[in-house]
Amino acid sequence: MAQRVRKAVLPVAGLGTRFLPATKAMAKEMLTVVDRPLIQYAVEECLAAGIEEFVFVTGRNKSAIEDHFDHAYELEMTLAQRGNKQAELKQTEQATIKPGNAIFTRQQKPLGLGHAVWCARHWIGREPFAVLLPDELMGDSGLLTQMIDVCERSDGSVVGLTKVPRDKVSAYGVIDPSGPLGDDGVVPVQSMVEKPPVDEAPSDLIIIGRYVLTNDVLDLIDQLGPGAGGEIQLTDALRQQAASGPFHGVVTRTTRFDTGNPFGWLTAVIDYALARPELGERLDAWMRERLARGETT
Repeated sequence: MAQRVRKAVLPVAGLGTRFLPATKAMAKEMLTVVDRPLIQYAVEECLAAGIEEFVFVTGRNKSAIEDHFDHAYELEMTLAQRGNKQAELKQTEQATIKPGNAIFTRQQKPLGLGHAVWCARHWIGREPFAVLLPDELMGDSGLLTQMIDVCERSDGSVVGLTKVPRDKVSAYGVIDPSGPLGDDGVVPVQSMVEKPPVDEAPSDLIIIGRYVLTNDVLDLIDQLGPGAGGEIQLTDALRQQAASGPFHGVVTRTTRFDTGNPFGWLTAVIDYALARPELGERLDAWMRERLARGETT
């Protein structure tokens, strides 16, 4: 019987160079979308999908992430003493992970995503686990929930997918399906290709930053040498898994924002703000007025 997926790995050691100078002294995962940092959205997505425990694979200058999920006693006490700050107190408490349910470990050298996942091996043990890249912001937990279900039913690894135009596939990792795409968005996978030429791409389904993996991937990563860019590539281990056992992809039906670049982050901020009752109407009116005036600066 397949084990339940209870744990998630969140690689947060990246330098965030596309957001310099803002990320010179601040973790890029702490960039906010309206009033929550990106990393909190990832944790909330996990909790909504039934995940209970977290390992954050960090690097230098990432201590703000650990502080964010800890209790802020002085702040909480101040808010509690002010009778009109109960909503703010609740929001602060919701950003706290239960004691013992989060571990922070260092990726001491920037050796790639595969290496970051491998750094969490002792905490993962022999259980299946999820991996979320916080740069990719999902509108809800629907994709992750479905991926966990597919992993638990098939006892095999699962990757999140989305469709892109054929002329864009060369910028991504692309799956090679071994069967048709089901009505539920699930597709069997036999291999994957990293950044293939357009005319050689096996599909138009690219891998996005959501993974639910069986623990044998850790042994495969351990045996890998440096791959593309001199890094330990997670895709190389996943390719071996796909060749030897059940492996699936799930095409997302959830809105996805790539916040790893300034334009993607800005679109996420605007979209999330428009969806907020207290902000949406005013922001929509302001945007329409500004566009009507033809202002661009």
